[in-house]
Amino acid sequence: MLQQVKTRRPGRPPTRVDEIVQRLADAIERGLLKPGERLASVRRAAVDHGVSKNTMAEAYDRLVASGHLEARRGAGYFASPAPRPARARVPPHLAEAIDTVSLLREQLEARHEVRPGDGRPPPSWMEGSELAAQFASGKWRPGGSLEHGYGSSWGFLPLRERIALSMVERGISCSPEQILLTFGANHAFDIVIRHLTELGDTVLVDDPGYYPLFGKLRLARVRAVGVRRLPDGPDPDDLEAKLAEFRPKAFFTQSLAHNPTGGTLSPAVAHRVVLAAERHGTTIVECDPFADILPAASPRLAALDGLQRVISVGTFSKTLSASLRVGYVAAAPSVVEALNDLKMLTVVSTSSFAEQFIAHLINGGHYLRHLRRLRSRIDTATATAVANMAAAGWHVSMPPGGGFYLWVPLPEGVDEADLCHRASAQGIFLAPGSIFRPGRSSGRHPAMMRVNVAYASDSRLLSFLRQSVDASRSGALALRS
Repeated sequence: MLQQVKTRRPGRPPTRVDEIVQRLADAIERGLLKPGERLASVRRAAVDHGVSKNTMAEAYDRLVASGHLEARRGAGYFASPAPRPARARVPPHLAEAIDTVSLLREQLEARHEVRPGDGRPPPSWMEGSELAAQFASGKWRPGGSLEHGYGSSWGFLPLRERIALSMVERGISCSPEQILLTFGANHAFDIVIRHLTELGDTVLVDDPGYYPLFGKLRLARVRAVGVRRLPDGPDPDDLEAKLAEFRPKAFFTQSLAHNPTGGTLSPAVAHRVVLAAERHGTTIVECDPFADILPAASPRLAALDGLQRVISVGTFSKTLSASLRVGYVAAAPSVVEALNDLKMLTVVSTSSFAEQFIAHLINGGHYLRHLRRLRSRIDTATATAVANMAAAGWHVSMPPGGGFYLWVPLPEGVDEADLCHRASAQGIFLAPGSIFRPGRSSGRHPAMMRVNVAYASDSRLLSFLRQSVDASRSGALALRS
């Protein structure tokens, strides 16, 4: 049992021994020194801390007395194997994913064990993948001279060439000079917002839609007005009405494998959206994060428009690795040049090493093999998730667009906020539907949640969902009686 370390008597300044004791005790309690890990010898530690051997020996003795260290004759000092005081399972700010920052923070810090609310593929889907194999082999090296400079602000040219070729295959007329590499799609959104808008402007967004975008717009003091999202794309009538009413600078939308609904754009709706934006002089920003796992012939606004009024945003984060942080913007030459200037002013340049690595995966056929495996995993996980959730009393339709997401209606009597709170207490991370509404006006909409198909069949989640349905039914029966 660890005891509280007494570093000094009240009223006197801390000594060097006090400081060393407190520093090492904190390292052990925070897990920076693992249980059983051997510490430096008294002689070596004295040099490291700039103190005498006697001072260091006293510090070690006090840590042994408090239970933080264990002294082994002839072997040295070791971090105590005794259990440290447990930290809170989920910090208060992560107890519920009720706002943009807390939801983003939870996806980065990953405090919950069961993660149906996560937006990314699980690490297990990357284990044994082409990406992992290339990292593990140690054979890949960046090409060219390793000057360790910034590199071109435009990004690695061979990767831009491959992206431009992929866009042409999707029916989008595009040259490498129209491609700007970014630190993922979120960085692309950031510079696009800076380019298109000013303080107090209005833009249109999908409703429901991509919640990190809403946070960026709020940060820029730009008003976001939602356009009703239907299974086959934005509601053309709602879009037309709001274009006329608000005269927005831009309309941000995700056409395919929509986040969070899983819907996909139909050709008829695509034509109406492009024509409406042209009539009202509005720029369309089309995000296409799942492009590499969707059919090339899928309807895209950028293909209909030819990158005249449409800015296309892509990324490798959803299909390869979020850790590589490589995305891109494709746009008309004058637009992409302006975006490059903003990129230079904000981040100077992106990582040439990461960009060269992705180009290596593509050119060597590794990325293509990875995509085939990923498509198969998504198809299997989606079908299994829909069946398992239905068996648990949660009925959801098969998403038409592919991608990772199910848009799940909550059964009658299940409260969205209460559900997320109870799930968090059991180590389950949920993404409530209200977070995907630009105005957070969940009261006007059915209660929903976004579920990542990769995590949807976890037995702990299914058990929790089944219990929630049973509890709501019991409550309803009690009220009737």
